[in-house]
Amino acid sequence: MSLSFEGRVVLVTGAGGGLGREYALAFAERGASVIVNDLGADTKGGGKSSAAADKVVEEIRAKGGKAVANYDSVEDGEKLIQTALDAFGRIDVVVNNAGILRDRSFARTSDLDWDLIQRVHLRGSFLVTRAAWNHMKNQKFGRIIMTASAAGIYGNFGQANYSAAKLGLLGLANTLAIEGRKYNIHCNTIAPVAGSRLTETVMPPDLVASLKPEYVAPLVLWLCHEQCQENGGLFEVGAGWIGKLRWERTQGYIVRQKNQSMKPEAIRDHWEKICDFTDATKPANIQESLQSMVSVLSQVESQGDVGVNPAAAAASAGLGSGIDPTKAVGQKLPPTTFSFNHTQCILYALGVGMSTKDPDHLRFLYEGHPDFSCLPTFGVIPSQAAMMGGGLSSVPGLNIDFTQVLHGEQYLELYKPLPTSGKLTSEATIADVLDKGSGAVILLDVNTYSGNELVCYNQFSVFVVGAGGFGGKRSSEKAKPPVPPPKRSPDAVVIDSTTRDQAALYRLSGDWNPLHIDPSFAAMGGFKAPILHGLCSFGFAARHVLKQFADNDPSRFKAIKVRFVKPVMPGQSLQTEMWKEGNRVHIQCKVKETDAVVLAGAYVDLHGTSGASPENLSQGGGLQSELVFAEIGRRIKDVGSDLVKKVNAVFGWEITKDGKKAAQWTIDLKSGSGSLHKGPYSGKVDVTMTVSDEDFMEVVQGKLNPQKAFFSGKLKVRGNIMLSQKLEVILKDYAKL
Repeated sequence: MSLSFEGRVVLVTGAGGGLGREYALAFAERGASVIVNDLGADTKGGGKSSAAADKVVEEIRAKGGKAVANYDSVEDGEKLIQTALDAFGRIDVVVNNAGILRDRSFARTSDLDWDLIQRVHLRGSFLVTRAAWNHMKNQKFGRIIMTASAAGIYGNFGQANYSAAKLGLLGLANTLAIEGRKYNIHCNTIAPVAGSRLTETVMPPDLVASLKPEYVAPLVLWLCHEQCQENGGLFEVGAGWIGKLRWERTQGYIVRQKNQSMKPEAIRDHWEKICDFTDATKPANIQESLQSMVSVLSQVESQGDVGVNPAAAAASAGLGSGIDPTKAVGQKLPPTTFSFNHTQCILYALGVGMSTKDPDHLRFLYEGHPDFSCLPTFGVIPSQAAMMGGGLSSVPGLNIDFTQVLHGEQYLELYKPLPTSGKLTSEATIADVLDKGSGAVILLDVNTYSGNELVCYNQFSVFVVGAGGFGGKRSSEKAKPPVPPPKRSPDAVVIDSTTRDQAALYRLSGDWNPLHIDPSFAAMGGFKAPILHGLCSFGFAARHVLKQFADNDPSRFKAIKVRFVKPVMPGQSLQTEMWKEGNRVHIQCKVKETDAVVLAGAYVDLHGTSGASPENLSQGGGLQSELVFAEIGRRIKDVGSDLVKKVNAVFGWEITKDGKKAAQWTIDLKSGSGSLHKGPYSGKVDVTMTVSDEDFMEVVQGKLNPQKAFFSGKLKVRGNIMLSQKLEVILKDYAKL
């Protein structure tokens, strides 16, 4: 299917000839409405004429196309965009193509030579794009092209002014690609080689003739089409050839030693290693670019010790990549211990977004709650010491650069509900080492025990950038793989806001990386603010599933697996999409504001409901409370509407017998004329009370004070506990036995 621009409005600057003319004609031929901008100046920026733009407009209209001319300088960016709005009502595409040359050797470059080039190329592109930006944001669509040059990428004699402006355009484009992404505004950069008024001054005539503008225009059209998802790319193009460029970086070398100042002599002595492009990395963004430095500083913060780059040291010792799976796999790390009490459990729950605003959360936030519990995902906390304590550095066959280690995936399985206090011991083993080419993956299995009893199992999947290529296997049967969600709409979606202080709170559970708290440190990593811990998002998603499909019962939780994809900024909203298939709930977690996926291939496995669950019970056979609820049901039929006015709440009752759940009742005094439900209830219950059949009868008959029953543990309440004060209205006035 051919690419159509029907309904799109395109502005091309410098469109009176050469590349710009070719772009304008090509867009118009495919249905676009085109603004043909050209000041009509000469190649050095002198003069002004409307003839060039008018001629191209005439060409377009002669072929049945739609076009208008604009004769303003690109420094009057608002006027160019206003021409588009006046003529066609919108702006969809901006191709920044206008340019001039004032070539001089650097020593002979005047202030005017420098300033005029910057004004036309860099400032002009900025002003035109800025004028279009909000229109594109509001319509959630925009495509922008910046025109760089080989002179900007590589440098060229006599073009210092031009080179600086052209590479400046690439930096501008890269930032616009980041800022525009969430608005569906894409910005790409081309470095074209084509015959034009500018290139004819620096190329032989026969070469200029063979480098036709029509060999460049198709790339511009593709990058500007709605089907194209390319964003932030840099392309060299000419003569029918197109190539994409990216940065390459050596593995580098850490020349800083513990308790020693860093000296230029150390750099001199290791200069060859610093400049060695063997196994070079290819950072794609500023976060990847600064990962090494951020990781080194993180080690300083957490351990106070940074040594020579282990990967480089291994290479110098003749160990190749520094990875030897035959030595590493099966190695055990030193055991770690973790002592805690209810404070750590509550702090963790707050760290992953629980709040007293939700009554259901109280069982995880209040040590005096009759069902006080530890959130299942707290199981990652005691095992983290194996990752953060430097134990990997002692493993034979893992001579790697620990500044290049990234947390890729996490699996947690519980064998019993976590205790709310105690001392846990974790034992870690290298389960496998995989060769992914661009890096290595280390699978670290961690078993956590309470005494001799196995409590939980974690598998950390860590990616070591640049450590691949050692000839190992790419996959492992020992890995807990991520699983894609079903190809259908999710069964449930929960949106939960993080707070500005979410990372500051979560780090108190033990992850002290300053990347999550120090703004200057985060800025070094390329972030506008400290980012949220991946395991914090992990905790948010898990509790969403627990609430949606397990009634916040931690005993129902079995396991969770996630793959970490992108960071979250504190204050953003997490959107957890859930698909239930049997006892497995597939999940995908996004940042609501940007629609960016942050947790992928994820799932939570739940234990099935026990045989004593309400679905499988005879529902009250032989229970004394059966008589009370029968009477309540009759009274609701008589005066239910009055009760709804007085009470306005939904009460749930779980009646136990011999320690097992024996019956479930729901009294709805919130809607209509009220009703009584026996068995499972699909609506929202405001407060749920769990009590034995015998104690329930004692309360109803006035022999047992409900408050004393609560404090003695005989009556357990979850939800809005204050509503229990209205029980007297229901039980004593209307349940007359």
